[in-house]
Amino acid sequence: MLDPVRAKFKMLGTTAGAFAGGILVATGLDWTAGSHAAVLQTTPRPGSAEVRPVAEMSEAFIRIAESVTPAVVAIETESSGAEEEDPRGGNRRGFPFPFPMPEGQPDVPQESSGSGFLISPEGYIMTNNHVVADADQINVVLSDNRHLRATLVGRDPLTDIAVIKVEGGTFPSVRLGRSEGVRIGEWVLAIGNPLDLGTTVTSGIVSAKGRTLNNLIGQSAGANGRWAIEDFIQTDAPINPGNSGGPLVNLRGEVVGVNSAIASPTGFYSGYGFAVPIDLARKVGDDLIRYGRVRRPAVGIQVSNVTPEDAEVFKLERIVGVVVQDFPEDSPAREAGVRQGDVIVAVNGQTVERVGQFQRLIATKQPGETVTLDLIRYGQRQQVRARLSEAPSQPAEPARPARHAAAETGSRLGIAVAAVSPELARRYELEGGTAGVVITQVERGGVGDRANLGEGLRILAVDGQTVPDVEAFRRAVERRRGGEVISLRVLLPAGEGSIYNIRLPE
Repeated sequence: MLDPVRAKFKMLGTTAGAFAGGILVATGLDWTAGSHAAVLQTTPRPGSAEVRPVAEMSEAFIRIAESVTPAVVAIETESSGAEEEDPRGGNRRGFPFPFPMPEGQPDVPQESSGSGFLISPEGYIMTNNHVVADADQINVVLSDNRHLRATLVGRDPLTDIAVIKVEGGTFPSVRLGRSEGVRIGEWVLAIGNPLDLGTTVTSGIVSAKGRTLNNLIGQSAGANGRWAIEDFIQTDAPINPGNSGGPLVNLRGEVVGVNSAIASPTGFYSGYGFAVPIDLARKVGDDLIRYGRVRRPAVGIQVSNVTPEDAEVFKLERIVGVVVQDFPEDSPAREAGVRQGDVIVAVNGQTVERVGQFQRLIATKQPGETVTLDLIRYGQRQQVRARLSEAPSQPAEPARPARHAAAETGSRLGIAVAAVSPELARRYELEGGTAGVVITQVERGGVGDRANLGEGLRILAVDGQTVPDVEAFRRAVERRRGGEVISLRVLLPAGEGSIYNIRLPE
């Protein structure tokens, strides 16, 4: 990913214009009279009790900047120009942003830049994967203007974290905090070291936690999507090209995140910045330094966020947690007693509210560790202990069923089903015998379509009762009244199971 010089000049021009406009507005306010004069008269005098908290906050920002910025570095890379594709699908809208190559010059080396921060006195630097991906040469500029050549220790595209190393003595380093305790509304500083600007410090608050960039900026999961951890910290601290890979710091001067991406239609900051939580980044960095790769723990389940319909079916008091949908082969969770339809609400006593958070809590562990899962099984709270295995290095994503463009059906679910015949088994590449009924059509915009049912899905049971044929399926659906939730146990074409809880139309 590139951060071109011309883009930086454009940013500088925009910033300068905004700054000048701000001066005009501010001085214009001073020229007004009337109500504004009354406001000016009530402004606290310097040294009064009213301004003391503001002065203390300002002093805190100054101390943090003075202690952290010496460990923040600028990173410049050179590559042959082959841009890495993000494993989530497409090119990641992080920053620095790519600069288009002139047509007819595919072999011209490309330059890119970003930020990073020293995590140890020995010279290990944490940054973003997209800052150093496919780099042929990595150069680092320290806060004291020393220029050093860096070597790549390791990088992880799925979390957008990389570690590089410089030699040359003992270096200042940051203090790593804990992102689990970060609270929405908490003040944070975003620190970077863009090459053409030097050290920059901006302030803001934590706007949200658990953000998934796929939902925010329209990306789709790619081949390794199931292993990507997306549980970002969102902040309104201004972040722009060149700050990618810099630290997000709390008021105790501790790094709580790694600035990674922005959601912006223009490529420049527009109010939404995202950072990888440091709890996850620390684990990834430790693995890269120790093993040269990330050892991913696996609990062996596929999960989905709890919906209001799930909460009704599974008798949950709150609409939080993750629903267990299916298990891969040799699943530690299944061996521990977890079942399809269980709702996991805590990992080692830490509350689980959503899929990204659950993934991150597991990802911060090591293969071989044992975790305690609190789960609710149709209203009954239970607890199991599962020993984590190691995830495969390059897992394959199963094919997803396609939806029919349109279907005219009389089903209350907006789907047409048929018995599993040899012809349909060949058409949809079905596995696992002939049990249940297979969806052959989906009415566009219908209940089933909105619930993501698709052609080729095989329905094995309705409300826990097996449906051996089409007539049994029809009777099971018709027993439910309008407005009630119906629970379908479904088998995907690739052989994976899932549960769909769907509210019938009134």
